[in-house]
Amino acid sequence: MTWNERFTRDYQPSLREMETHIGNPLWASCREQLESRYGIQPRVEHSRCSGAPGWNVKYRKGGRSLCTLYPGEGAFTALVSVSAPEATEAEAILPACTDHVRTLYRNARPLNGSRWLMVEVTDGDILRDVLWLIALRVKPPRQAQAGRA
Repeated sequence: MTWNERFTRDYQPSLREMETHIGNPLWASCREQLESRYGIQPRVEHSRCSGAPGWNVKYRKGGRSLCTLYPGEGAFTALVSVSAPEATEAEAILPACTDHVRTLYRNARPLNGSRWLMVEVTDGDILRDVLWLIALRVKPPRQAQAGRA
């Protein structure tokens, strides 16, 4: 049974039900790292988006979206946006990333100045790359950094 068939719009799954459905320890690891590093809580929402419909988990910090996690079969997908100001730093870490993430980044065409990466997290190296890209989104704005110097 697919994710959307099992958990319809009328039935919001718990985080535990999501974890059980995915059946991959990387899901719990990703959530734990996001929640402990940034002191944030997940927000479970339903989306009718044709690209990834159904229930998902969103993480935000300071009004800014960090990522959205989409449950799947045996894995999950992380949507991470890399904005124009973050692009230089993202491109600096890309050589250390997996081929999968490098290819996604190269093939993502900027939309409104950002690259939107839908990264299927199937192993620990890809999860590491996703967490690196998310970390770029929580840095203080450059103007605030300059003012502290």
